[in-house]
Amino acid sequence: MLNTLIDQLNEMGTEFVRMLPSFAIALVIIIITAIVAGFAMKIADRIIGSTDLRPSLRTLVQTIVKLGVWILGLLIAMIVIFPGLTVGSLVAGLGIGAVAIGFAFQDIFENFLAGVLIMIREKMRIGDVIECEGMVGKVEHITLRETHIRKLSGEVTVVPNSILFKNPVEILTDKDQRRHEVVIGVSYDTDLDEAAEVIRKVVTAVDEVDEEKGLDIFAQEFNSSSVDFLVRWWSGSTPRAGWESKDKVVRAIKRGLDDAGIEIPFPYITHTFKEKVPMGKEAGEEV
Repeated sequence: MLNTLIDQLNEMGTEFVRMLPSFAIALVIIIITAIVAGFAMKIADRIIGSTDLRPSLRTLVQTIVKLGVWILGLLIAMIVIFPGLTVGSLVAGLGIGAVAIGFAFQDIFENFLAGVLIMIREKMRIGDVIECEGMVGKVEHITLRETHIRKLSGEVTVVPNSILFKNPVEILTDKDQRRHEVVIGVSYDTDLDEAAEVIRKVVTAVDEVDEEKGLDIFAQEFNSSSVDFLVRWWSGSTPRAGWESKDKVVRAIKRGLDDAGIEIPFPYITHTFKEKVPMGKEAGEEV
């Protein structure tokens, strides 16, 4: 028993020594592969640098080039170490384990495929401000596995690509401008035509409002203590541009209605009592 074990260890040691030159050659091939991959990345970057490809597509092309070089280099290194290994046998071996690997790395493959599709599609570019699953932020970086989104409060959120691909994504900055709105209430004794004209005049005077795209002023509903107007205008598409324009529009409307003597009422509450409420002297006597 002991002699058999010693013989096996000697055979393994002899085989390892015999394969040392192959390991050395494979190591050299891997080093050369790393160098070639670096050059291939630079060449690909120069080629696509002269085109108008989106940054996400450039990243995808560079990743595919680098991945292709590494797969070829590793394949050659494995054939050097195992001379009996052929491309056909390797593909067959991968095919046998493909199902098990697929189940084990399902999420990784899902994010990888979603990353490729996100990079290919035209919408949602780097620099866009998006909203997805209640999260609002700026797209900073897209990889084959994840997307980095800088929230408006400054934190970076790393989002798996499958989430962005399977759920609705609202792109706030797809265009330079988008429509904003605010609701303004006036008292019931107000001439609505006059109020609408005052609002139109002051809102169109705000620099951030794009008058060419139109301004909507709709008498929207009879509220508890006011008649409400819905005011809609076009301004910058970024969240900050929207906040700044809304701030100036609200200030302008308030100032304009005040100057015109038009009341913006507080909510009125009327209390009714089933029984008579004691007042004054009568209340004192009851106490």
